[in-house]
Amino acid sequence: MPLRYVALGDSYTICSSVDAGDRWPDRLVEVLGPDEPALRLVANLGVNGYTTDDLIQRELPALDRLQPEFVSLLIGVNDVVRGFPLIHTEGNLRVVLDDLVRRVGAARIVTVTVPDYTVTPAGADYGDPRHRHAGIVGVNEAVAEASVHRGIAVVDIFDISLRAADDRALVADDGLHPSGAQYALWVERIAPVVSRLIGR
Repeated sequence: MPLRYVALGDSYTICSSVDAGDRWPDRLVEVLGPDEPALRLVANLGVNGYTTDDLIQRELPALDRLQPEFVSLLIGVNDVVRGFPLIHTEGNLRVVLDDLVRRVGAARIVTVTVPDYTVTPAGADYGDPRHRHAGIVGVNEAVAEASVHRGIAVVDIFDISLRAADDRALVADDGLHPSGAQYALWVERIAPVVSRLIGR
């Protein structure tokens, strides 16, 4: 039986501006089980603009109904855009990860780092690129630290996102979000980690 999988996050989880089949959670499920599914994506709860506050208030409660057995988490970029202090995001990450560990166990969670939107054509529309870049780096360090502390696997896709500075094929038509091609590169890195976690 495939594990019930729920994807948590923001626009980088719902994958704005790409077709459903190009979304990385969907691609992950397909890559892990083209013949015998290992995961079944029962919900993608990502919402454009969501912060860690929104995830706690709106996405975590939905898990009571969805009863996941595996969870992915990618959150934090909108904390940076809205100017949240890093200490606020760090506290929220602890709340989220502790909640997820209680629900599914550390070995059934994967966290994914935040991509750097500042290298995209529309990146400067969301704050000074140098300042926002530094904020994203800080959030990713917090994600990694909180995850490792709890024995949760973290996949770093930050360097992949930086390639969009020179390769516009990695940017969606909106000029801001990753393209399907970039999400495919993420899955190449995420899938082996998830495969190991679920014993495939």
